Amino acid sequence: MEELKQLLADADGSASPWEHLTSEFRHRVPARFNIGTAVVHSGDPGFKSRVALTQANPDGTATHWTYWELDRLSSRLANAMREHGIGSGDRIAVSLPQCVELVLAHVAGYKIGAIVVPLFTAFGREAVRHRLANSEAKCLVAADDKHAEDLDDTAVVLRLAVSELQPAGRQRSLPAGSCDFWPFLQAGATACAPAETFSEDPAFLCYTSGTTGPPKGALHAHRVLLGTLPGLSLTHNLSPNAGDLFWTPADWGWMGGLFDALFPAMYWGVPVLAFRNRKFDPEEAFDVIERFGVQNAFIPPTALRLMATVRSPRSRWELPLKTIASGGESLGAETYEWARREIRADINEFYGQTECNLMVASCATLGVSRPGSMGKATPGRRVGLVDAGGRPIAEPGELGELVAAGPDPIMMLRYWDNPRATSEKIRDGVLRTGDLARFDEDGYLYFVGRNDDVISSAGYRIGPADVEDALHSHEKVAVAAAVGAPDPIRGEVVQAFVVLVEGAEPSDELSQELKELVRERVGGHAYPRQVVFLPELPTTSTGKVRRADLRNRT
Repeated sequence: MEELKQLLADADGSASPWEHLTSEFRHRVPARFNIGTAVVHSGDPGFKSRVALTQANPDGTATHWTYWELDRLSSRLANAMREHGIGSGDRIAVSLPQCVELVLAHVAGYKIGAIVVPLFTAFGREAVRHRLANSEAKCLVAADDKHAEDLDDTAVVLRLAVSELQPAGRQRSLPAGSCDFWPFLQAGATACAPAETFSEDPAFLCYTSGTTGPPKGALHAHRVLLGTLPGLSLTHNLSPNAGDLFWTPADWGWMGGLFDALFPAMYWGVPVLAFRNRKFDPEEAFDVIERFGVQNAFIPPTALRLMATVRSPRSRWELPLKTIASGGESLGAETYEWARREIRADINEFYGQTECNLMVASCATLGVSRPGSMGKATPGRRVGLVDAGGRPIAEPGELGELVAAGPDPIMMLRYWDNPRATSEKIRDGVLRTGDLARFDEDGYLYFVGRNDDVISSAGYRIGPADVEDALHSHEKVAVAAAVGAPDPIRGEVVQAFVVLVEGAEPSDELSQELKELVRERVGGHAYPRQVVFLPELPTTSTGKVRRADLRNRT
């Protein structure tokens, strides 16, 4: 962030600020780097008393944790893990909500050179079993011991509390290392010599959400944090600052929650709010922002659309928000305009994948922000569009697959134990996203959809994002998704699945209104021939719509 500010200060005015950053910025990644020691600022006395984490408690109070406390406690946990045979290269699975124990487990794992495997707390049994087996986890840190039997008998299980009571007379067989988290931690020595990790050493194994097939483990190096920082600082208008408070409703079991919020903020010295919400509630989100004084937030598009169903939020809450970053799927012009109008905070959209995050970003402060666009290639990134044959696309408005060229500190090392998938994803150093986009005359990129989500109708290629954005402009629509339905004449026609706001009722008249709305805003070739009203849309655990499930209903 400071490097970007310095580059802007040195600009001579011959180019726009964004163009200057794009041409002048270079990633500077040291040979040795460790995420764990970096985010708790080990050995830096200036951070000793600074608050790193504010944890919201169920009774409405909050507990504050300083960098010094997190450094000391994570060192004790790291030593305790080493004493139990967990070391460099071993996989440590972490299945916890937003809480201090999750931070300690990650930092301790990085300090000993282990590979941390985040798990979403709402995963079902099979999802967890697949990730534990595929990663061959040697340690599991979880809220209870219900997944212990899916591990090898030699694995260590650290639980926060036993939430499952066994039937009378039945004894569950647990690994010998199963024990409670805090007594385990406190048995470790305070002084810890961190592993001498290189920037290229594996640190983080994050599984994809599985929208296009079985989840794959994207293995990232310690350098991934440094690669994230420039793009993320732009999405918060070259902030946040040390006096701010950062929050995201995104689970810390995913790339977005961890590396688009938690760890970059800690690295910058900005306190992070840990708030456990079992299910996203838009009114509760406004309450949290007001009660704790959140200035900077990462809020995924689906959550923002739900917040947009709350009328006149500023008449009910005092909202200190300065910036909102949003990414994970297309935000759309309607939600963008609502946030600017109703929340009165700059909203900067970005684009990335688990395998290569923050490739594209917006920054209102630098004048790079446009409704419906995810922005431009971030400084240090080489991003472009290619056609089906892999040839570069230079014509504005033409659809193409978004690709990113390496080497890049934010790009994954490889898929875990899956060389075939790795070779398909990264070809000759170029990462293929599988996502279609277009750019306009000014170089702004617009997300269209997954390659297999694009609807082919009577020779037209229709992106679901355009149809969905039009549907979201209707006052009675909360969320919507568009897919292709088979048609004997056109090949496919657009079918819309719509969830209405509270109090709105489905009707033939409303269905016709929505069809005409899309016809007017997008075109006669793209209006939905069918509108299906649902109580909710099927989504992945990261909040992305599972369009494959919707296509199965056509």
